[in-house]
Formats: sequence, structure tokens, C-alpha cells
Amino acid sequence: MTRNDPRAFLYGEGKLSPDEAQRLAKQTLTSCDDGELFLEFGVSETFAFDDGRLKTCNYSRDGGFGLRGVSGEMTGFAHANDISAAAILRAGETLSLLDPTSAPSAPAPRSTNRHLYTDQSPLDAVPFARKVALLERIDEAARARDPRVAQVSASLSGSWRVVEIIRPDGFLATDIRPLVRLNVSIVAESNGRRETGSFGMGGRFLYDHVFEDVQWNRAIDEALSQALTNLESVDAPAGQMKVLLGPGWPGVLLHEAVGHGLEGDFNRKGTSAFSGKIGQQVAAPGVTVVDDGTMVDRRGSLSIDDEGTPTSETVLIENGILKAYMQDRLNARLMGVEPTGNGRRESYAHAPMPRMTNTFMRSGKDDPAELLSRLDDGIYAKSFGGGQVDIVSGKFVFSCTEAYRVKNGKVGAPIKGATLIGDGPSVLNRIIGIGDDLALDEGVGTCGKGGQSVPAGVGQPSLLVEGLTVGGTA
Repeated sequence: MTRNDPRAFLYGEGKLSPDEAQRLAKQTLTSCDDGELFLEFGVSETFAFDDGRLKTCNYSRDGGFGLRGVSGEMTGFAHANDISAAAILRAGETLSLLDPTSAPSAPAPRSTNRHLYTDQSPLDAVPFARKVALLERIDEAARARDPRVAQVSASLSGSWRVVEIIRPDGFLATDIRPLVRLNVSIVAESNGRRETGSFGMGGRFLYDHVFEDVQWNRAIDEALSQALTNLESVDAPAGQMKVLLGPGWPGVLLHEAVGHGLEGDFNRKGTSAFSGKIGQQVAAPGVTVVDDGTMVDRRGSLSIDDEGTPTSETVLIENGILKAYMQDRLNARLMGVEPTGNGRRESYAHAPMPRMTNTFMRSGKDDPAELLSRLDDGIYAKSFGGGQVDIVSGKFVFSCTEAYRVKNGKVGAPIKGATLIGDGPSVLNRIIGIGDDLALDEGVGTCGKGGQSVPAGVGQPSLLVEGLTVGGTA
């Protein structure tokens, strides 16, 4: 290895060599059905500009390993932030507590040389001063847009991770993962009333994209438009009504209320509303839901998952019929199916589990304008904020950050305080219109499960749903 080889951050003279890593993986994992030695090095930075000044600036470096052994349904896992032979051997003692297996070892993942994003680090490509200067320009430009702008917050973050997965059967896979994100939040004030708007963008690329004038100006325009719209909002209605969900980011409702219920672990244990329903109608005709980790430069994409399996385009629901679940290696083996490349972990300090990558509903054939015309009395939900979801049942409560009252097919006043209440499986069957305008989110999603957070993508076309409960303020 040379100094320009990213693997040099994982291996070092006097600590661990690649040959030692292979030997230790075989030594500690041979008696297990499955498992891997997961090495990781990462750097990250965050800049936050608020109220006209740089408020925070963080830079961190971290590295370590996770050693996981699987025997039947049992998993042994140990980790440390010391990548050394001695530390890995100590971690291997944990695996001795597992019952020895007589089952044949699980086959290694399929190898791939696919690269869905650059190997370069976004942190190194742009000087510190230029990053701060961008946030200053955003602050100045946003305040100059409109005299009602009372406060501007902007943040820029980037990370770069090198991971290597070593198995006892000799399999080895390396992935180098960049990630950037820009967020703009604006508070507008008029006649003593304050409202907020926000917008973000990001992905697995370098900072070049968000530094383009057209992009950060678009972030300002979108955040300001939302804030000014909310200044004119009136109290939201309450009751059961038709709702038109906008394309793109509203797919976060699909992600939370439906996506988690399609992950393999919940279905193997029989705790999901979708358990045991492969081949059955679980959604309205025309509904097709996909998880696709193979999309170039997308926030939720991975060339390989955190077990070394190449990611894939997995059709979960096709024309309303449940086709598959998202699988890591453990749950796929126990359910007698193939892994789908959805084994993900937050870091070396966490064991992998089945997780979404980029999850979205495919386009239908309806004109979004025609869907709007079918809304006699309801709301149009353009953007969502926070929400609460019961992963097992799919029951959810989501707050709308930008929504409008609709009567007789005409968009009326913006509304405030609207929440959408329901459950994912029911919503899938209440979809009565699917637009032809599929859009993916701008690259800001983060998914939480089991105490772990990972970047994820969402998306959908415009969706007309009947019978959704709207919690309002009116």
C-alpha cells in the first residue's frame, strides 16, 4: 500500500497488516455459520452559521473494527476503536460464547467492482475559508431577498469513510464513501408573526455540487418561499378527508409507515403487518414500491452493503402484490432466500441489520393536475417535518410543514398545524390516484432503527389518498 491508498488508514506498521486481518478473521470466525471482520476509518466535519456568525465548527476522525460471529439465530459481536491484532484477538474471545455449529458456512457474497460514487474525500477538496465564505454568502443573500427575513441558519457537513469487510473464507471487499449535505433554514416575520421554512440537499459526491451558485440560491429560494407561505397560513381543518401528497420528500411517510414493515427481521419474527403475505394483495392496484441501493451518487446508495453484498434494486410491492422483503445475510439465511444487499450498520461499533437504502414508489399514469381536480374538499400536503411511527403496526402521525386547503379542485390558503394520522398498510389500500411525476428527495434523509442512524433516500409521485385522518387546529 502507498500513502495515496485509502486502505492505509486501516492498516499501519506495528498495528495490523492485510494478511494479519485475513488470518485473524479465519481464526476467530471459523466455527461460526457466518460473520465478518469489519474495519472502518472515517472523518467528518460540520459548519453551522446562525444569526450572522459562525456558531459551530466540528472536525472528527474515528476508526475501529467490529467483529461479528453468527451461529444459528445467535449473534456475537465485539468492537473497539483500536485496529490491532491484539484487540481483534480479545474481541474473538466473545465469540467463544456462541454454541458451535455443525451447519455449513454461509457462502460468501458475490464480488463486484462497481463504484457508484467517487473515492475522493469532499473534506480535502475545498479550503476551510471557502466553506465558511459560502455560509456567509448564503446568510447575506437570504437577508437581501426580503425585508421579512428575520433569521437565517445555514449548515454544511461532509464525511468520508473507508470500510473493509474480511471473511474467514478469504472474501474481502473495500468501499470508500463520501457524503455531503447543505441545509438552509429561514425565519420570516410580519406583523409580529414568525414562521419557518427550510430546504436541504446532498448526496455521495464532492462539495462542488452544493457550491454551485444555482444550487445554494435554489436552497434559499425554497426555504424562503416556504417561510413566506406559512406567514399567510390559516388554521388547518380536522377530520377524515382526501389528501393529495406531493411528489418527492413526502415519500418519507412511505419510508416510515410502510418501509420498515418490509424489512426482513420484522417479518422473520412475525411482528410486521406484512408478515407471511408474500404473493398477496397488500396495496391498491398500480402501487409499486422499490428499494434501490444502486443509484449513482444518491444519499442512500452503497456499492456494497456493510456485509459485503452488492446492493440491488429490490421490488417489494408490484402492482399491489407483495413480492419481497429487504434482507441482510442473517435473516435471508434463516428465511431461505437470497440477501438483497440491505445489511447496514451505523459504524464499526454496531452490528448490521436489514435497513432501507433509497425507497420509493414508482410513477403511475395520472396527471397530477387531474388528481388535484378530483379533490373536492381536502388538503394538499407538499412537505413534511417530524413524525412518530410504530414500526411494527405502521401507525403514524406526521406534521405538515407546508400544506394547503383544497376545495373544488382549487388550491386555496396555506394551512398550519396539520397532521396526518393513519397506518401504512391501510394507506396503501386507500390510494386512488398515482401521478406520473415521480421525484426523489434532495438528499437529506436520515433513518433511525434500533438506536442506529444511517443516510437514506425517499421518493414518490403525487398520490391521492382517500379517508386519511387530518388532525388540525380549527
